[in-house]
Amino acid sequence: MAKQAPGVRIDGLTVVYKTPAGELPAVRNVSMKLPAGTITGIVGESGSGKSTLAFSLLNAVQPPGRISAGSVEIDDLGDVVTFEGERLRKARGAHIGYVFQAAQNSLNPLKTVGKQLLDLGRSHGVDDLRGLVKDAKELLGRMGLDGARVLDSHQHELSGGMRQRVGIMLALVLNAHLVVLDEPTTALDMITQATILRIIREVHAERGLTTMVITHDIGVVAEVADRLAVMYGGRIVEQGPTRKVLADPQHPYTRGLIRAIPRLTGDIDEARALPGRPPTLATVPKEGCVFRERCPLRMDVCDTVDPEALSHGDRIIACHAVKVKELA
Repeated sequence: MAKQAPGVRIDGLTVVYKTPAGELPAVRNVSMKLPAGTITGIVGESGSGKSTLAFSLLNAVQPPGRISAGSVEIDDLGDVVTFEGERLRKARGAHIGYVFQAAQNSLNPLKTVGKQLLDLGRSHGVDDLRGLVKDAKELLGRMGLDGARVLDSHQHELSGGMRQRVGIMLALVLNAHLVVLDEPTTALDMITQATILRIIREVHAERGLTTMVITHDIGVVAEVADRLAVMYGGRIVEQGPTRKVLADPQHPYTRGLIRAIPRLTGDIDEARALPGRPPTLATVPKEGCVFRERCPLRMDVCDTVDPEALSHGDRIIACHAVKVKELA
């Protein structure tokens, strides 16, 4: 029976890292849904917790980090936060595919792509390895590559865009229906970026996937995502339908990110960088709003009270100022 695209429910997820100053949160009390069959984009500056959130979907946070609270429920699989050992290993690859940020770092430089594919198949108990190779060649062919040549190549013989497509193939070849792509277009030229985004959309639709795309590039999210979540300081500060969030951002951080995008036409001075810099693990405030130091709408309550993530129609926003505006 063919697998259906799974829905994902993240509830109260907190990930901490052990430091000399104690355990500090990289992701704090994050709750969100990835509706079945959709593409969800996670956007934010470097250090906002995007990749840590993505690794949590695989229960792959490495020491000195750990998931200290919350759950990640995946349809027909369960709460992966509770998985261990063989059960967790089988879930990765067979149910959850992951395309890593630096494709060249996720491939073994000493083995051809084909040998790594066979290793993947054997580790997941695939009996029909010839069928696996055939599926891999077909996937690579649909992505515009010569499958036989790529499988016979080492990573240094492939361009950045080719390695990224190999990463997508490896994430899909075991028929995973939940796929996480971490910065899929970083360090690629504009033409290759456009190709990778087209492939993501096509493969998502053809194979019936639920997809999460992690990026710092709002243009990538605008191109592929149905829904958008904006992260800052380990929290999701705004989420909702992509078009609505980009057309009418409500959280001051989302507004600042969009205002900082350089325009192709008009006055280049209209693009304005966000003041200050994003917090690090050591500087994230222990209480109050994580964005308050850079926020033009800062109020007294922001210093002491962490804003709740509240529903506003089809949006969820964590901001005292938005709440006050609605009450006014």
